[in-house]
Amino acid sequence: MWQAGLNIFYLIAFFAVIIAFAYTCYLYLWVKKQDQKNIKIGKIGILIRNGANTFMKKEYIVLAKFALIMGILIAIILPTPIWSSNIWDNIIMMLSYLSGTIFSAIAGKIGIFVSTLANTRAAEASLKGIKQSFLIGFRGGAVMGLAVVGTSLLGVAAVLLFTDNTTALLGFSFGASSLALFAKAGGGIFTKTADVSADLVGKVELGIPEDDPRNPAVIADNVGDNVGDVAGMGADLFDSNVASMAAALVMAAGLDATLNNSTNTSMVFCYSALGLIASIIGIATAKIGKKGNPTKALNSSTYVTTLIYLVLTAGATYLFEGFRWEIWGASTVGLLVGVLIGLVTNYFTDDNMPIVRKTAKASNSGPAFTILSGTAYGFISAAPAMVGIAISALVAYNMCKDIGEGYAMFGISMAAVGMLSIVGMIIGNDAYGPIVDNARGLAEMGNLGEEAINITDELDSAGNTVKAITKGFSISAAGLTVISLLGAYVSKVNAAAIELGKETIVGFDLMDPKVFFGLLSGAAVPAVFSAMLILGVDRNAQRMVAEIHRQFNQISGLKEGKEGIVPEYDKCIDISTKGALRELIPAGLFAIIATLVVGFIGGVHAIGGFLMGNIVSGLLLALFMSNSGGLWDNTKKYIEAGNFGGKGSDAHKAAVVGDTVGDPFKDTAGPSINTQITVVSLVASLMSTIFLAFSIF
Repeated sequence: MWQAGLNIFYLIAFFAVIIAFAYTCYLYLWVKKQDQKNIKIGKIGILIRNGANTFMKKEYIVLAKFALIMGILIAIILPTPIWSSNIWDNIIMMLSYLSGTIFSAIAGKIGIFVSTLANTRAAEASLKGIKQSFLIGFRGGAVMGLAVVGTSLLGVAAVLLFTDNTTALLGFSFGASSLALFAKAGGGIFTKTADVSADLVGKVELGIPEDDPRNPAVIADNVGDNVGDVAGMGADLFDSNVASMAAALVMAAGLDATLNNSTNTSMVFCYSALGLIASIIGIATAKIGKKGNPTKALNSSTYVTTLIYLVLTAGATYLFEGFRWEIWGASTVGLLVGVLIGLVTNYFTDDNMPIVRKTAKASNSGPAFTILSGTAYGFISAAPAMVGIAISALVAYNMCKDIGEGYAMFGISMAAVGMLSIVGMIIGNDAYGPIVDNARGLAEMGNLGEEAINITDELDSAGNTVKAITKGFSISAAGLTVISLLGAYVSKVNAAAIELGKETIVGFDLMDPKVFFGLLSGAAVPAVFSAMLILGVDRNAQRMVAEIHRQFNQISGLKEGKEGIVPEYDKCIDISTKGALRELIPAGLFAIIATLVVGFIGGVHAIGGFLMGNIVSGLLLALFMSNSGGLWDNTKKYIEAGNFGGKGSDAHKAAVVGDTVGDPFKDTAGPSINTQITVVSLVASLMSTIFLAFSIF
């Protein structure tokens, strides 16, 4: 057995980051050198790239102002009010928070940079067959996956190395989470505004193809795939990965302080670094044949990465003195449950499975039955994931509780680290989806022919399924992470209580009216938060539908597709941009303010109940909306493939309505909820000392 100090594991983490960045550069250069010769596709690609960059610039300006205001407030009150503490601690907290926002923004920007490069090349490669087109989409997504995970590991290691302060680490995580919350909300509102409007007017009213260049919203729709599903989801999963490591490191540092060593902190860094290495190997082994199944190829690479991670971490646990097999077991349970949740999600959202086909059959009877069946199956699909999260937490807790005091909750936090250990592969699979979705649109707008459209349709269908799986994976990981953050919250409250001479917290009694007040308040927040985002899409989409109608009515020859008649694409991009920027702040701010209000009214016990209610309600709604949206999307694609009457049939029109409802579910509200529950958990932990000292009850 080897004995190694924490510094060795810092070096291992930084070494893994260097390897990830080097391989990222190789993948980027490989994607860049692929053929991109079609002039028409090139021009459309430039429109998409410019639209995405314009939106990102405007969004980041808004978020920079918000982050600056938050940074000033943090400098004044955290970790304790500036007039009663060492001013340097508050400055460190502010700098950590701002660093988290910057790293999260970089993660989103990298995704946009690569996805708008890969989409045109994947479209042109479809002329050569599915193999090359798939590989471009997959490797383009992998660039983002490895860059995001490498950046998150680098950020966490750097903050802890330079500050030696786990509270600063929570500040870094809060910066990443708060920016991710607003980036995901803004990108989700942008993309679904365009998608819903384009589908309702184009497909349902006029019966024109999905990516017909006559549709004024078609470029905004393709821009939205990038700003919502790439930049937004990149920031989201960056936040999830950072939060899981931060929660584990907070508890690990506390345990190490009592043992006077750094074993548990070392284990967190070691496992996280090995997860990054496993993702690199898994990405390198991904392949597909000339007539291969893209969904199978994407899932196979995930299984390979999982196996490699388990072998590497088992080897590390055997080699390094102090690494406990119980903690390895907790990490393994988290990862395996994550994979199982992915398989369940696949069953409910893959068009090769019976659930999608049953919903497609129900669509024959009208859109009401599409909505009813999709809603029912969406709720059913949430149950296995919720039970899976509960089982993984229960097993991890019991597996580690006999090691010593505090290890039970540390086991749950390591289950979350395990579930997110292969997040590089998960993000890569997720970013693959919008790249091939764009490629499908470009193939149609560039007139590449029916065969190319069919190939990109197959790739897009796989992307929808895998995106649903990755959303389920990230939501489930967020569930375990916030349970860990609840443990971190209790630890911070008790540390402050001892210092102030107040009673410590053992648990949260539901018969306590303060806890019950917090529980009901917390359970209501995800529902209101989701409603605000969906209403944002609704209001914005209505404005865009009116603009599309105006252009079809006023631009002579547009509806007929006359040569040289081009819609005013920029008008629709502008509507999506302005609407998203208008709507992105209120929902996220509501969640943060609700947490502060409950804390100042009911104190630390009310916040305990608030977090429990928020976690349970949030996970249920997030899983339901993500899975039902993915189900409706692939129901539409299954019918478009020629089933139940195919394109233009009554079943198709009903399925488009279902997909329109599902769009803001799966790409706006659903995936934003897991970020919301992380944000309020971090706010609670950071404000715990203040809630303990100042509350009405």
